[in-house]
Amino acid sequence: MPSHGSNSENDLLRQVPSVAEILDLAEMARMASVAGSRGLVAEAIRIELDDLRLRLRKGRAGQRDLDNATIVEHVLARLSRDFRPLPRMINGTGVILHSGLGRAPLPRAASDAIADAGHYHLLEVDRERGDRRARDTRCAQILRTLTGADAALVVNNCAAATVLMLQAVARGREVICSRGEMVEIGGSFRIPEVMEASGCRLVSVGATNRTRIEDYDAAITPATAALLVVHTSNYRVIGFTGSPPLAEIAALGKRRGIPVMHDLGSGSILGPEELGVGDEPPASASVEAGVDLLCMSGDKLLGGPQAGIILGKKQWVDLCRNAPLARALRIDKLRVAALEATLSLFLDRRTLNITHPVTRMIRATRDELLPRARAVAEALKMSCIDGTTVVITESEAEAGSGALPALPIPSLGITINHPDLSPDILAEAMRREPTGVFSVIRNGSVLLDVRTIFDDEIDLLAKSVAAAINACLKRPLP
Repeated sequence: MPSHGSNSENDLLRQVPSVAEILDLAEMARMASVAGSRGLVAEAIRIELDDLRLRLRKGRAGQRDLDNATIVEHVLARLSRDFRPLPRMINGTGVILHSGLGRAPLPRAASDAIADAGHYHLLEVDRERGDRRARDTRCAQILRTLTGADAALVVNNCAAATVLMLQAVARGREVICSRGEMVEIGGSFRIPEVMEASGCRLVSVGATNRTRIEDYDAAITPATAALLVVHTSNYRVIGFTGSPPLAEIAALGKRRGIPVMHDLGSGSILGPEELGVGDEPPASASVEAGVDLLCMSGDKLLGGPQAGIILGKKQWVDLCRNAPLARALRIDKLRVAALEATLSLFLDRRTLNITHPVTRMIRATRDELLPRARAVAEALKMSCIDGTTVVITESEAEAGSGALPALPIPSLGITINHPDLSPDILAEAMRREPTGVFSVIRNGSVLLDVRTIFDDEIDLLAKSVAAAINACLKRPLP
């Protein structure tokens, strides 16, 4: 028979106060005044009481947790932690482009541009003529300078850019793509399904591991609207593999009168020699290879806000810009401002290590990370209670978000252990702090990779970790 809980458990559950009882307490009334919304505070109380009931059923809470003062304390912490718009987190995972934590940390110039964009600003008006212009005009100008493309268009993300290119160029017709490039990216976004959603018919050629130029040529018919090349930016096939160079596919398209599209996925302005790692081709290489259209992300290796960038020959970019779907996928004013500011930083490559966080994180050497590792370790030792061990250790970071796949980046980390806490419990407690700290668990220890920690976060990081340890040791462990 199913268990309905012990009598003592049921007694405790019956003692859980109502939302109204807690909301009427003086401290909650003051908080409602500060928060500007009694409803917001009531919602925090409801969630906290639901969580309390769950912890009581699991034996993770007791009589002392039913005290009104304790409940109020937890509600206040929840309001501080969860009810701020996108609360700031500290990324100790070593994943530079962490999708769950917002991917690219924006350059200061981009953040400042977003703040300025909150006012009236020059979005779709030409200053000299006073008539209307495209909102991405300045972004397009900079992109042409950086990549050598004839034209550029910015939409709200790279998936949108792919859909727009396919629909504008090939709706109702066939698009040829290699079987080795039938990729799936985050959120079950698959190339065959994107083709279908765009109103195109997919014609797959070659094999998973090898595709030849003859395969593309043989598949072309009067119904063929485009050739699509998808850069495998989020995985690698190694071993007995092969595919024709992009320039060869572009030449075939030109010879047969068919546009060639290149989905770069992550995409990069910098080449491998400038980035210092990997073999990611820059967008300019695709332009030089002769493709007609290409797309890339704004919030991956470019290090800006979420955006989809379309580059290529003017007739094809204009076709995308004038497509009915383009308005539905257009970028908003805040991201236009942030992207424009981010792109401008690439006009001076000498200062990127200072101005561009993603580039700085990727390029940082072990020797450059060592002072930060020592500073983090010292701050943790000073803040954490006795019994906590803090050790500098070797680590491996990664680009993340499908960029530079299978490429570990040598790094440094800090391991944190306490004899009375399991790594899982400590890691969870660190995430739950008002300024949460995200870590990884390796070899039975909580590890913070310093590559993704900013110097101005070190003191706050130490306080959050210390608070998490204290919070764990004050409550009964499961």
